[in-house]
Amino acid sequence: MARALVFPGQGSQAVGMGKALAATFAEARAVFEQVDDALGAPLSRLMFEGPETDLILTANAQPALMAVSLAVVGVLQAHAGLDLARDVSFVAGHSLGEYSALAAAGALTLSDAARLLRLRGQAMQAAVPVGQGAMAALIGAEFEAAREIAAQAAAAAGAVCQLANDNGGGQVVLSGAKAAVEQAIDIARARGVKRAVILPVSAPFHCALMQPAAEVMAQALATTSIHAPRVAIVANVTARPATDAAEIRRLLVEQVTGTVRWRESVAFIAAQGVTQFVECGAGKVLTGLLKRIAPQAAGVAVGAPADLDPYRGLA
Repeated sequence: MARALVFPGQGSQAVGMGKALAATFAEARAVFEQVDDALGAPLSRLMFEGPETDLILTANAQPALMAVSLAVVGVLQAHAGLDLARDVSFVAGHSLGEYSALAAAGALTLSDAARLLRLRGQAMQAAVPVGQGAMAALIGAEFEAAREIAAQAAAAAGAVCQLANDNGGGQVVLSGAKAAVEQAIDIARARGVKRAVILPVSAPFHCALMQPAAEVMAQALATTSIHAPRVAIVANVTARPATDAAEIRRLLVEQVTGTVRWRESVAFIAAQGVTQFVECGAGKVLTGLLKRIAPQAAGVAVGAPADLDPYRGLA
């Protein structure tokens, strides 16, 4: 069976994530301890116990979600017989999940991924003053229609409005200046888009307003060791495989301001003959999106000990 591992992004976090894994498996505990050491802070305690108000902060949520994803990978390798080089054709991650995918594939160390994601979260939060940016989800809008809406809103407001995420299944996320995003919602509703709503996020991710954060990440990545991944990673901004370390470094910088092309990424992987997508980490968001993008493929979400049932076909 051709298989891909996929890794969730921000929004999948929840207090208690990873706690059962840590209580059950030494491999998971080792991951959480290493992340805590890398950050010099007890992030795992925040993940297990909260408070939620601190966990949802971008600088905490990003490394926390990566930690749970890598704990799952470690457990699958130790207890479900998973060998990435043998059993996995592709890896991909949604936004911050790309760092999880790179760490799983050996391109980044776990410690470097944790430190980079904390910095990424801090830089993205600091790039735009609170209240000046916004993001909105358009439900029932296809990619081209959403792009037209964003362009029209940007022109009308004289401010940034771009496609942040193309999630598939008629779900597109816009990002930019608050006035422009609000204008986009009005345009979308006038065009009969099924649902257009402001998202409860702290900054306008994946748009040109994130350029200051991209510059911070470019400096950090320039001094970070990146290796060729053991498994091909399908990059967010190209929806195509990246295997060269220099290319991966460049794409991670572009990703800060670029569109997360998730629909195209999943469609590309499925077109290569992959029939099973294993979502590693918190939540089941990507498994839900898979049903809309590639309904012929099977999706499995693994985030807790109960998900390791051998009949799920992971061994």
